[in-house]
Amino acid sequence: MAVNLKQVAEMSGVSVRTVSNVVNGFHYVAPETRQRVQRAIDALGYRPNAAARSLRTGRTGLLALVVPALDQPYFAELARAVVRHATAAGYTVVLDQTDADRDRELDLLSGQPGRTMFDGLILNPLTLTSADIPEHAARPIVLLGERAIASSADHVHIDNVAAARTATEHLIARGRRHVAVIGTQDIPSGQSARLRLQGAMLALAEAGLTAHPDLLRPSDTYTRAAGYRAMQEILDLGRPVDAVFCFNDTMAIGAMRALRERSVRIPEDVAVVGFDDIEEGQFSAPTLTTVRPDKDAIARIAVERRVARISGQGGDGQEIEVGYDLVVRDSTGGA
Repeated sequence: MAVNLKQVAEMSGVSVRTVSNVVNGFHYVAPETRQRVQRAIDALGYRPNAAARSLRTGRTGLLALVVPALDQPYFAELARAVVRHATAAGYTVVLDQTDADRDRELDLLSGQPGRTMFDGLILNPLTLTSADIPEHAARPIVLLGERAIASSADHVHIDNVAAARTATEHLIARGRRHVAVIGTQDIPSGQSARLRLQGAMLALAEAGLTAHPDLLRPSDTYTRAAGYRAMQEILDLGRPVDAVFCFNDTMAIGAMRALRERSVRIPEDVAVVGFDDIEEGQFSAPTLTTVRPDKDAIARIAVERRVARISGQGGDGQEIEVGYDLVVRDSTGGA
């Protein structure tokens, strides 16, 4: 026989309503009570009836996470953290990607027929505008990433200008004077690139330095191949260069490959800094100095805000800034 809420309530010594609150991830349950109910759930092997709960509450128990590209390590690592925190809150995560396509972003935002219905949406948009959110949003939303959108939705992000400035200041402090930048973008979806370029230019200006325009290399895609090609182009110019700041780690890893092929020593000849602190950077040769956004905090806060909104506890939309660190490794000379 299937275990029901009443049996869990009897074993844990609480009301059926309290068990329901725990199962549905509501936050206003005392930690000790939540633990006692969870022990009873585990002991009895209780499994919620998703279909019945959906009919009763109008909720699916699903959160959607939508990112530009799941094959980018940063988004894959972020998705893993979101799944972990959502599972702890009693939700299942549905993943999708937009490939930075505006129609897909609007489609997922509005919950078009044929899409799996879900209770809340965690979205990293690249093309949406302020007008899109109230017009198309069909359910509670939290926005991730750098694209600034004035709306009633929650927005969780890091200070990209400050983070890029920190990375560039680190290169300058290591005595580098000819800093190249890989990953600039002059396209509508390039908000993060523009903010990171702004931070890098601020650091250079404060040090009395400038970056030659030829050393600011654009890239529509943030892949290893893109970083490899951009670094080759920089080396082919013949201009002095003793450091390179890449706007993500995958491009930095590609750039280091190009440097090694030209027998350029890292960091003795050219120091390299990336952005995102993906796991691969810990095992690259040399290991990669990088900006580390607090991905776990981004995921945790995003899930908490969605669950709170779903249960009517969220209040007004908030701008939530999450911290970052600079992780110094061998590509800039180590700690």
